[in-house]
Amino acid sequence: MRIAISTGGGDAPGLNAVIRAAVLSALNRGWEVLGIKRGFAGLLGEDEVVPMTRDTVRGIAHLGGTILRTTSRGNPFSYPVKQPDGSTVSVDRSDELIENAKRLGIDALITIGGDGSLLIAKMLHDKGVKIVGVPKTIDNDVSGTVTSFGFDTAVNTALEAIDKLHTTAESHDRVIVLEVMGRDAGFIALHSGLAGTADVILIPEIPYQMTKVCEKIMSRDKAGRRFSIVVVAEGAYPRGGDVSLMGASLPGEAKRLGGVCDVIAKEIQRITGKESRSLVLGHLQRGGMPTGYDRLLATRFGTAAVRAIVEEKWGHMVALQSPHIVSIPLEDALRERKRVDPRHDLVLTARETGISFGD
Repeated sequence: MRIAISTGGGDAPGLNAVIRAAVLSALNRGWEVLGIKRGFAGLLGEDEVVPMTRDTVRGIAHLGGTILRTTSRGNPFSYPVKQPDGSTVSVDRSDELIENAKRLGIDALITIGGDGSLLIAKMLHDKGVKIVGVPKTIDNDVSGTVTSFGFDTAVNTALEAIDKLHTTAESHDRVIVLEVMGRDAGFIALHSGLAGTADVILIPEIPYQMTKVCEKIMSRDKAGRRFSIVVVAEGAYPRGGDVSLMGASLPGEAKRLGGVCDVIAKEIQRITGKESRSLVLGHLQRGGMPTGYDRLLATRFGTAAVRAIVEEKWGHMVALQSPHIVSIPLEDALRERKRVDPRHDLVLTARETGISFGD
């Protein structure tokens, strides 16, 4: 048996732990393992396909990033190709990818990625490729799994920032607005904001009103608490408004969200007169050493993906459905994106402890 592993989409702490576990699990069965560099680029002649050995994965479980590298712009069904005039067109190179995989003698693929990569996996499966998916998202927005590796690390990174912002905000009687990742789902903002005792949490699932946000801040001010911490997901938006965008996107890339914290901080200062500051945590949430929880979950996912190959569960994704790791059809995981339920007990807990969602 010869399998190949790829990592696609944004990086997340724990990717290397998945790779290590899958490689060792396969090698211990007497299989061969290949690593596809930079998403599927290695199978399209844009990068390498390399042998994976015990030495390759030795000592990588605690490392952030991915030794196979990754990309958010490598969809083989819509691959960006530069033209002589400098323009870029999208070309379907999926047949080329499949032929190259056959030429290399690859019997099955493991693809590790978020909803975009898993959709590609589903499309390849529909064309006859034997493929298994592993969910990867720090946003925690893939359905069918309680959580994915990388999320816990991202939450802890945000939590550490919130803890530090409390002391400087209180020292200066300031409002500090922290922007965390969360394009369509506010899980990082909700979890870190609740754990970090933020005063306001703004998420995409609950459109906010600036008047309500400012009411919360001024009520604290009147009570003698002259500082406030606002945690906002990058995809949060005002009621009747739209998300904040930053800069131009590259060809084949989704619109870049960002800057909502600066907008909110300026509005808070204008309405309340209180000195306000903003901070974008950004890619710090993606980098660094994964937490113990994420390493353990990633390791479980990696071995489960190999077991799914043994059981010939093609077109499936491994998932955490506590306390077990299971496999579910990719189409079930992709049916809808997981989002924060405004009626979830975490939201209720936040409200009941005095946190405002700006609504």
